[in-house]
Order: sequence, then C-alpha cells, then structure tokens
Amino acid sequence: MKLIQQILLPLLVIIIIGLVYFVYFSPREGLGSFADFDTNNTAVKDIRVEVLQDRGISNNSFYVLDKTGRVVLVNADHIPQGIDTAKTVVLRGHLNKDSFHAHDVLLD
Repeated sequence: MKLIQQILLPLLVIIIIGLVYFVYFSPREGLGSFADFDTNNTAVKDIRVEVLQDRGISNNSFYVLDKTGRVVLVNADHIPQGIDTAKTVVLRGHLNKDSFHAHDVLLD
C-alpha cells in the first residue's frame, strides 16, 4: 500500500500539472479570438491576429481580424517598423468596448 502511495501520488501530481500547462499555458497555433477577452478586465493578454492592410495604418491605429471574422480597431502605444508588410501580428494588451489597446505589437 505504501508503494502505491509513493508512486501513484507523484504521478498524479505530474499529470495534473501537465494538463494545466497544455490546456492553459501552451502557445496556440493560428489566430486567436477576441471572444476570450473581457471588456471589464484590463489584464494584459496576448492574441495573434491578421492585419487588414487594405484598411490602412495611421497614427498608431490599424484594423485586425481574428479567427471568428471579427474586425477590431487597434490603438497601439507603438507600431514597429515592417508592420505594413506583415500578414499576422501578436498583440499584447486588453480589449475595450470599441477597440483593442495594444501595449506591444510583435511582428509574427
């Protein structure tokens, strides 16, 4: 019985930690969804989105598209060089009612 406790308990803890990591913390492929954001929460989260080049980029603002087809205006603190040729970017920020405030814009 003691052998089972010594083997089973650590194995169970490792499995639970692994599940939490792969479900919650692991990086996801593809585009993200703005539905994962809460407009009442100002926590900074990452999201990968497609840049809508045809709508233009001006005054640290541009439009993006998520995986559900939702188009959102992004107001960035700083836009990196090369965004005018980027297809996708990773935004780090939070969603407001009518726009996304990006603290960082990372080229993908």
